[in-house]
Amino acid sequence: MLRTLIVDDEAPARSRLARMLQPFAESGRVEIAGEAADGVEALEMLGNEPVDLLLLDIQMPGLSGFDVLDRLGPEHRPAVVFTTAHDEFALQAFEASAVDYLLKPIREDRLAAAVERAEKLTAAARRDDDHRLADLLEYLDRQAVSKTPPDEPADYLQQLSIPGADRLTIVPVEHLLSAEVEDGITRLYVLHDAPGRPPQVGRHIVSHTLDALERRLDPSRFIRVHRSAIVQMQHIREMVQWFSGRYKLVLTGGHEVIASRSRSKELRDRLSL
Repeated sequence: MLRTLIVDDEAPARSRLARMLQPFAESGRVEIAGEAADGVEALEMLGNEPVDLLLLDIQMPGLSGFDVLDRLGPEHRPAVVFTTAHDEFALQAFEASAVDYLLKPIREDRLAAAVERAEKLTAAARRDDDHRLADLLEYLDRQAVSKTPPDEPADYLQQLSIPGADRLTIVPVEHLLSAEVEDGITRLYVLHDAPGRPPQVGRHIVSHTLDALERRLDPSRFIRVHRSAIVQMQHIREMVQWFSGRYKLVLTGGHEVIASRSRSKELRDRLSL
């Protein structure tokens, strides 16, 4: 029996999928383990109780379906079937990496085929599935990150001005752990001094795009490790194997960032690992 989690930010879409899965539940092939309304909730549920099949919407506020896939550890990785409206970019990505997907409105025969495929996944087939999912993420990274080197500025940033409600906070660039994009919003993760305690990690929203920041940060100190993340190499404390050649980077203060497969290899080379 496949324990199945439905992830979609639209309640009617979740309800429709649950209804369509009901015949499989009645025949003992599927157990609906729960529903999640966004990516954060999905990751929490998967961390608490792993499932066998994940029906995962792509376009969600906050964490997209691709972001959820990025953050899923190898030990919690179920069979993944994406659900999407007619998104040309997503469809090209799926076709390029041979990843299973269901196009909305979802047809009963396509859902039945996805359930049957998940039932037949052996351990070896599951490894192949992981490789296809990794290929999907690599495809997304290649499409998102420009291959043309940016023009080198006359000088790189030495400090950052972070706007607040009634002031600007000036932060030395040495304190910048990472710059990340989530749901189109750029956030800086910065170390702040805390009297009598270890430095604390703060999160700040800025108006710059990740590409613009990358052009202003010294490439000898910073590296684009993912389509949505730049990290400062001196703050990398651990590189934890993730899946299919990808690594989870643990930074100063415990902040974590996932590196893509190609960027993980480049990072290992630059760190002489």
